[in-house]
Order: sequence, then structure tokens, then C-alpha cells
Amino acid sequence: MAHISVTIISMNEAKNIGPCLKSVNWADEIIVVDGFSTDGTDRMARDLGACLFQEPWKGFTEQKNSAVQKARGPWILSLDADERVTEPLRDEIRDVLKQDSRCQGYLIPRRNFFCGRFIRHGGWYPDLNLRLFLKESGRFEDRLVHERVVVNGAVGRLHNPMEHYTYDTIDDYLERLKRYSTLAAQQLAQKGRRPGWRHVVFRPPFTFLKMYLLQLGFLDGLAGFFLAYSYAYYTLLKYVKLRRPDWDRKGR
Repeated sequence: MAHISVTIISMNEAKNIGPCLKSVNWADEIIVVDGFSTDGTDRMARDLGACLFQEPWKGFTEQKNSAVQKARGPWILSLDADERVTEPLRDEIRDVLKQDSRCQGYLIPRRNFFCGRFIRHGGWYPDLNLRLFLKESGRFEDRLVHERVVVNGAVGRLHNPMEHYTYDTIDDYLERLKRYSTLAAQQLAQKGRRPGWRHVVFRPPFTFLKMYLLQLGFLDGLAGFFLAYSYAYYTLLKYVKLRRPDWDRKGR
């Protein structure tokens, strides 16, 4: 089997880093790039055998690419600190890397948990992410938020999901929603996007209808309704902040 390096970035992830690292203790190498955590994340990572590097926060994309660059293995498995690799996924990764495949990367499905509950609909599953890739062929593309890997070559798909324990509380979710909407607006602005009124008026309700009805979010009950409604709110915030960035600055 080819040598595999797991790369993780962290910033005050003491509640997550332990289970994450234990789920990949089978890897040949684990790289953690920490943004000078103050909650003991760095100590926990060292104690669990990770190769720890501490660097000032440079943004999600640059931080993750920095971790990839430090890896020695030809294959990279990139994780967030709140993600876990299940035993079936571990076995599938091992099996696929034993094969003589032409794929330069693999999409991995993800089971997302919201406030402790697995969300099955509304676009939250299978939530495919390209996380396993050849170091020489892939890297995270330059984005402020919702960073993703791009590879130069063919991409396959694994079947067993990783687990993602995101958003422990509604307050945590709403706080990150506001922060990510600002980053998303900045990202669109960098691309020269200029939204009209149709974006502000029609995109939010369309987002709700897509998640709640077309993607069957209603089958997740109250959680499905809340997520569809809040994603619509996120869409509204993103386009309003893009149209009026001065409204998102302190003192205005």
C-alpha cells in the first residue's frame, strides 16, 4: 500500500482533535498545522503522536496547503478537526491504494451531524468532498471560504462515508453562518461579482425551496426546516453584504 499522510489544521479544537487523531492512527504520518491554539490543542496533538507545526492563521486555503506541503507521503488525506474516519472508510482507503488506479484523487461522502443528529437530506448527504489525493497532482484552490481540492487528473469515488460533527449548538451555527457570509461576500467581490436586486429578492427563497422541498429537507423534521430557513438567511446576508459592504463594518 502507498504511503499516506493525513493533514489537519486546527485552532482551539481541544474538544475535537483527540477523536479525530485517534480515527487516523493507522496512517503512516499525521501532520497538524495549528494556529497557536490557547486551549491545549497543540499539546493534545503532540501527545497523540502527530507532527505538530504552529503557524499564524493565513486563511483556510493557505493553512491547508501549508499542511499538505509538509507531508512526506505521496497520498494525502485532508481532514478537518471535527471529522472522523470510520473503520469501513479506513479499510476502503487501504484497499483502493493497493490497486493500480489511474485516479489522482477520490471523492469521499460525508455524514454531517447537526446538534448531535445525522442530517440525511437537504443537500447535507452524501456531501461528496475530494479529500484523498496525490500530493503531486492536487492542492486546495484559492478561496476564502468553502475551500476545496482540485486535482490534475481523473477523480474516483469512495463509498464509505467519513463523519463530520459540525455545529454542537444553534448559537455556534449562527455565529459561523454570519462569519462565513462575510467571507463569501468578499470572495464574490474578488471575482468582480456585482449582485442585482434579483439576487437579494429571489435567491434566498429559492435556496429554502430547493433545500426543503427539492432536496427533501422536510424529511428531517424541525432540523430540516431550520437548516433550509437559515441557509436562505445566509444567502440573503451574503448578497446584501456584497451589495452594501459598508453595512458589515463596525461603526456604521
